[in-house]
Amino acid sequence: MPNAPCYIVSDLHLRAGPPEIERQFLSFLRGLPGVAGSLIINGDLFDFWFEWRHVIPRRGFRVLAALADIVEAGVPVLWIAGNHDCWGGEVIREDAGVSYHVGPWEGRVAGWRTRIEHGDGLREVEDRRYRALKAVIRHPIAVWAMRIIPPDLGIWLASGSSEASRKTHAARDGGAGLRTIALGHLGSAEGPELVVFGHSHVAELQRGPAGTVYANAGSWLDDPTYLRVTTDRVELRRWVGSAESQCIHTLDRGSQEALP
Repeated sequence: MPNAPCYIVSDLHLRAGPPEIERQFLSFLRGLPGVAGSLIINGDLFDFWFEWRHVIPRRGFRVLAALADIVEAGVPVLWIAGNHDCWGGEVIREDAGVSYHVGPWEGRVAGWRTRIEHGDGLREVEDRRYRALKAVIRHPIAVWAMRIIPPDLGIWLASGSSEASRKTHAARDGGAGLRTIALGHLGSAEGPELVVFGHSHVAELQRGPAGTVYANAGSWLDDPTYLRVTTDRVELRRWVGSAESQCIHTLDRGSQEALP
């Protein structure tokens, strides 16, 4: 169970944006030991990630090393695979010590009954074509074919595809589709109290029925925002140089109003 306070980030797409984003995120990670009870990465940490038998993308080295450091410092890390980094494996799990999970994750986060999912392919109409593509690129034959391509060529091909994916599948609906899906999960007696999606790049906190909460950490490509979950509230924060940073919006557990 990710312990409180739990920090949640998503959609950094590292190296797709300016180098400053990676520097900011590394500073964010270094500030977590002694402050955070756990960290959740809700997909698309990298704009592309793949593990060959003896090779990984060079662009991931410093961030993976920082994740390994905070795990060794006592901050457990859960990584939910996104559509750009769904091919993780031994390097993430064994070398970095990160718990890597493909698909929706359900459990307790800081005491909240929680469902976390990256969010790609969930919209019924808008994502229909993407779901067909997703089935192809995640098929074991496609993964095998990628592994026999020389890594430099594979990374070049995948980087172009990743850039096209970010532009093609951007949330033109302002996150409304994922918000509707999340609210549909909330409110039942045995269902989650907290639903967390990423993918839309739209940072938000939304009150659901019976005091439940939908949350999205947003994307550092646009603004360095993240979520902080404690036993009694969910906060949307902006990183401005420390792990605590600037609180943008807060929802109390069971309250119908936002806290100041």
